[in-house]
Order: sequence, then C-alpha cells, then structure tokens
Amino acid sequence: MSRLKTEQKIMNRRRIVIRQRFFLTVSPTFSIIKIQNHALISLDIKLDMRRIVMIYFGKENTFHLQTENTSYILRAMPSGHIEGLYYGRKVSHTDDYKYLYDKHGCGYSNSTPYSQKDKTLSLDHIALEYSTYGKGDYRLPAMQVKHENDDFTSDFIFVKAEKTLKPQLKGLPSSYGENETLCVTLRDKALDATLELYYSVFEKANIITRSARLINNGKGTIRINSIMSMQLDLPRGDWTMLTFDGAWIKERSKNEHRLNSGVCSVGSITGTSSNRHNPFFIVKDEEATENFGDCYGFNLVYSGNHIARAEVSTHGLVRIQNGINPFEFEWHLKSGESFDTPESVLTFSDKGLNGMSANMHEFVKENIVRGKWKHKARPVLVNNWEATYFSFTEKKILSIAKTAKELGAEMFVLDDGWFGKRNNDTCSLGDWYVNKKKLPHGIDGLSQKINEMGLMFGLWVEPEMVSPDSDLYRAHPDWALKSDDYEPSQGRNQLVLDLTRAEVREYITNTLTDVFRYGNIEYIKWDMNRQFSDVFSHRAGRKSGEIFHRYIMGLYQILDTLTERFPDILFESCSSGGNRFDLGMFCYMPQCWTSDNTDALDRVFIQSGTSYGYPQSVMTMHVAASPSFANFRPSSIEHRFNVAAFGLLGYELDVTHLNRFEKAAVKKQIEFYKKYRETLQFGTFYRIGDFFKSDIAKWEIVSKDKSQAILGYFVDRVKPNWGNDVIKFVGLDENTTYDMCTRTQLLNLKTFGEIINVPMPIKMDMEDGKFYEFLTNTIKLRTEKENYTLGGDSLMFAGFKPGQPFVLSGYNFKTRLLVDTDSRMYVLNKHKEESR
Repeated sequence: MSRLKTEQKIMNRRRIVIRQRFFLTVSPTFSIIKIQNHALISLDIKLDMRRIVMIYFGKENTFHLQTENTSYILRAMPSGHIEGLYYGRKVSHTDDYKYLYDKHGCGYSNSTPYSQKDKTLSLDHIALEYSTYGKGDYRLPAMQVKHENDDFTSDFIFVKAEKTLKPQLKGLPSSYGENETLCVTLRDKALDATLELYYSVFEKANIITRSARLINNGKGTIRINSIMSMQLDLPRGDWTMLTFDGAWIKERSKNEHRLNSGVCSVGSITGTSSNRHNPFFIVKDEEATENFGDCYGFNLVYSGNHIARAEVSTHGLVRIQNGINPFEFEWHLKSGESFDTPESVLTFSDKGLNGMSANMHEFVKENIVRGKWKHKARPVLVNNWEATYFSFTEKKILSIAKTAKELGAEMFVLDDGWFGKRNNDTCSLGDWYVNKKKLPHGIDGLSQKINEMGLMFGLWVEPEMVSPDSDLYRAHPDWALKSDDYEPSQGRNQLVLDLTRAEVREYITNTLTDVFRYGNIEYIKWDMNRQFSDVFSHRAGRKSGEIFHRYIMGLYQILDTLTERFPDILFESCSSGGNRFDLGMFCYMPQCWTSDNTDALDRVFIQSGTSYGYPQSVMTMHVAASPSFANFRPSSIEHRFNVAAFGLLGYELDVTHLNRFEKAAVKKQIEFYKKYRETLQFGTFYRIGDFFKSDIAKWEIVSKDKSQAILGYFVDRVKPNWGNDVIKFVGLDENTTYDMCTRTQLLNLKTFGEIINVPMPIKMDMEDGKFYEFLTNTIKLRTEKENYTLGGDSLMFAGFKPGQPFVLSGYNFKTRLLVDTDSRMYVLNKHKEESR
C-alpha cells in the first residue's frame, strides 16, 4: 500500500509539527526559531487553538471528540467497558460528564449482571462502543471470536487511551488528511488478545472515522467469525433507517425503514459492495427533512461483502453497526498477528439530509479521493460502447473521434472489444493483446492519431475476469475461483480470477503495466462485470472463510501498485455500472460509472439516491441515444444533457449519426458545460424536494465562493393545466446580488407532433416526409427566457415564478413548454457590478 502510506505519512508529519507547536506555549500567538539556509529566522505564528484540539481528556477516563459542529463523548466505565455517552450537535467541553452516565442504581430484574461485585450492572442496558458475547449483552455483538478450545465468550476490558497517529490498516485503504486520532486499548486476559479502537476526527468535514484492530498476544490461534468496524448505540427515539438499494440499471433507490423492535439489516454477499445494497446508509429522526432535523450518516471504506444493521433492543436503545459481512467469514488469527477492520465513516448533522450529505461530500472530496485528479477538472469524453459495441474498425473509431472533436469533446475512450479475439462477450478476457484485425496500427497507432486530432485517449479493461475461451484460462484453469465438485456458474460468460493468489496478482499487474504503455493512454475504465459464485480457491494453504476478504485485499494491492506506477492516468471504476460504487474504490479511482442505465428519467432517481452519500465529482454521467436501451423511453437531447451535466459529463452514442439539430444542441451543451465545469463538478450539491415522493426534482450546485449557482428542474409526468409554481434556490449568500437566466435550450419542431400542421398552409407527412425532416433538422426554436437581477435572500426565501406552462391555450416564446421527462436549468452569477 505504498502510495496510500506515503500520503498518510506526509499528513502525519504535518500533524506532528502542529502538535509540537501547540505544546510549545499556551499563547495563541508565539514565535519559533528555525534554521533556513544557515540563517536563523523567527516566525510569528497565529493559531486558532479551538481548531487544533479535537480530542479532550476529562475526569474518570472520559473522552470528548469535537469537530466544527459535532461532539462525540465516551468513557471507560469502572467495569472497564466503553460506554457511549453522546454523539450529536456540538456541546461545550467539561471535565465532568456524570450527567451523561447511565444510571442503574437498582439494576434490572431478569437481566444477567456482569459481575457479582456489582449486581446492578447489566451490559444489556448500556450504550456500548464495542460489544462481545457472553457477559450479559444479548444484542448483536460487534465481535464474535473463538478460543482454541471453542469457547466463544470474550470480555475486553479498558487498559488505556491515548492520542496517536492515524493507523495504517493492513491490506486496506483508508482516509487521509489533517486529523486527530484517539486509540482506546482493551484487553481480554483469558483470550490473551488486545483490541484497539481507533477514532479519527476530521474537524472541517464533521466526520469521525472508526476502525478496530484485534491483536493475538497468545500462543494459540483465534478464530474470528465476525468483527464490525464500529458500533454506535443511540438512545431511544423515533428513528428511521434509509438504505440505498436496487439492482443492475436501478441502483441506489432510497428506501425508508421505520426502526421498531428487532433488527433491520442490509448488506452484500456477492463478493463486491454490490448494486443491491450500497454500504452507505442513514439513521435519521423520523421528522427530519432535507433541510431540518437530526441525521446520522454511515459508510465503509471497503469494496467487498459488507453489512449495515440497526437493532432496536427491548429497552429502546438503537444499536448501529457496519463492517465486513460475517457470512462465510472466518479468519484464523495466529500468534503475534493482528487483524484490521475496514474504516467506518460517521457523521451527524442537525440540518437535515442536505447537511449530512454536505459532510459526506466534503470528506469524500478532500479525504478519500487523492492524486493528480483530486481537484483537477475532468474532461468531456465520448465513449464508443453504445455506438458500436464489439463491432468496430479503426476507420469507424476515428470517424467517431473526429466528430467528437468537432462537437467540443476533449477525450475519446475505446471500450470493450479491442483485444484478443473479442468479437462478443464469450471469449478473450485475460488475453490482453491487441486485435490487429480491428486495429491494424495497434493501440499506439490509434492513440497517436486521436491525439493528433486534439483529443486525449482512454481505454477499457476488465482485468479481474477470465473467459473460459481464452489463452489464459487454457494455460491456468486453476487461476479461476471455482469448485472441483461443481460445474462453475458463469456470469456474462466469464469467471472470476483468484486474486488471493500472488501469481495471479503478479500476472495482472505486469500485464496491465504493459497495456498502459501501449500508447499515450490518459484514462482507464476499469470494469468488473459479474458477481462471485463457486467461491473456492486452489491456492495452497487456503482457508475458505478468508477468500472474500483476501480477494479484496489482493485487488487493493494491484490498484496500489498500478496507480503508483501511472499517477497521471485518470482511472474510472466500473462494475456493470454501479456494482462497486464505494469509498474503497474511490481511494484509487476518483470517479465511478454511476449506472449502465443512461435513460434520463431513471438517472434522476439513480443520481438522486447516490447524492445522499457521494458528491457529484465522483459520478460519471453520459448522454446516450434515444430511446434508451434500458426501457425504450424517448427523451430530448437537451433533457439528457441537463441530467448528465450534474456531474462528470460524457457522451455514449454514435455522434456521427446525430442530425444537424442534435449536433447544434450538443455543441452548445459542451460549451455551456466547460464554462460552468468547475461549479458543476466541485461545487456544493443540494437536493430541493424529494423526487422519490414527487413528480418534480430540483438539484442545485453552488460554487465554493457562492458567486455562482446552477439549478436543475426535472419533471417526471406533466399534469394537464397544472398551473404555475415557485422555484426557490438554497445555499446562496443572502447579501449578494445575482444575475439569473435560463440555459437556452433548442426545441425541436417534432415536440409539437401533429399540432404543427394546424398553422401550416400545407399539411406535412409526419412519418417519412422529406420536407418535414428538413424543417425539423433546420428550424431551431429556443426555450423561454427568464432574466432577473435579485438578491440572494429574494432567490432563497421568495423565489421566482417561471413562465406559464403550456396548457393547450396557445404557444409563444414566453410559454414554458415541458413534456414528460423534461427539464430546465437556471443559472446564477454574481451581479457584474458587484463583481467589480
């Protein structure tokens, strides 16, 4: 994990320097002396002391973690167990937190007291930070382990707590950046094991990350059957759990689960984080909305099998856990070894779901994504997949690239089908050599020709898979995950390579190193198109309960090596669309293909759901052909752009087949996107309303300095004579004056259908009339205009009333003509006189 470790070490050094300076003096302003170029230099440094100290130690082993807007308080009880006292809106630090301690003066009937020394203490009634089984807590434990004698009781007791450097997790990526970390050390004497609980505080993002490390100090082997990354016990309340679930081409739909007595659990056993249940989830007050109320957000820096669960106990406490899914997980921890859990990410906001999302977005952008492309504008690309699928020649590819350049695109991406004998999806995965019949000049020659057009060049790979019909499989059939006792089930006519084997990882790493050097490749789309089955390894010394996790660690090892070797390449993660849309992959790849479904209406749902946990700067969105392959729903080229523009824009259709009208529209779209790209990609994202409960969705992105904003207005179904509405912005500077306008969209005559014949002196044939086609390709109507100069307060609190929608009473250039699955974009810029 050298690249990740290097970045973390740099941040750790910076943090050490800050701590050293802080402890030099208690004054907020002080001088230090250093030697530079053999000369003594005095530096006056001013520090905001409140922003440096994030972790406070109080009396009786209490610990207070603070971010800008949140507090997390815990303590070591006299029994040695760690009690969670409070997590929520920021409160003042004090030395005495007795007012938050659990009060159990008389104990509880029919409970199991922890000890005969204190029969009033029942762990089943305590808000615990990390629980095990066997000592009276009958809720789901955070960890289940077995001694060598098969005893499954464990009891970890507090030893110490100290500030430390953020840990490097063995075989796993994690967050980085300025933070303070608390390590709480516990020990189980009988097991002869140490448990370290890590809490890292990211002040600006209002994030606390957690992980656990189990260390075997004894002589025997400890079997780990379950080990969560974190546990948070919340007090009684009216809580609702939001999960983001789906399947292929319908990823991350928002679902609400009212938390009542029992367990609500989602997760994945597919081998990946999966499109079925994303690792991100929310627990919110039942009354919380997008802009008001208490919300907790949780995520996991992990790409494999995971679980997220909330349990309401018989006494009303709500236990929240996430981590590696215990399904078929059994880790053999030998003497002297340690096991690290993936990093869990927690946040809280009392400003509703948008406030919670803002915290998560900031964290992903600043503390997960890394490397050259972290803050760099992403290029507008054209991908050939839905234009050609496997059937292409070099001539066809160059014609698409030439048209893409004329329209304003900046990159061309060659997708599946360029290697081996890959004319369909039944063969050649693993054979990463160029198909010279399709590309006689190879990738090198093709990329050079595309570069000469003024375009960057990108390439698709799917290196974790192997086709049974491939040279690689014929040479190494034991390199695939499969059982000796069953015929292997194939997904998309392929098998999964066994990344737990060092020789497989070496082959992938070396082969891709050669591929990435074929030409001037500046972008890689890394795909993974099937879920696991027949999970059995032929690796010597295998332990089947470790395969899922070792596979993911093997993948991370490959990614770490390749991203270090090729730091300038823009990597995009893909897994049948959004099948591996998670923080683990974002540690290596700054963006992910959001879904294989490019239908504009479906994408509003998919991108809305995704936005709760992830910023638009990691979401790739493409304008594809109409009607959509996913559902045959037609939509205008302008609507498809409006949806795709709220993230990382691309086009995935045969641009050589666009008519004159569509080419004119696309050219204007790309000009607009480039002009507002910084805001659209990296601004602060807001949801206005809930598209899962309404026919209208509004997204808004505001630039960091609040001088610019773009609002998207999306309609599902238009109701007849629906009247007018009021559109309000959010997140602006209420003291700033803005110039507002609509993005001018081209309106095709075909929108009017047969009605166009009413005012015409001659009747046109709508089916195959040449004159009709000529008119619709030539005449470019423009949508209505809205232009105002208003204060931010007016735009947010009063809003504006857009033009009258079309209601069959006539049409002119002031009419707001919206059809089913349609949209508008409204743009704000700081008023020019103020800008001076």
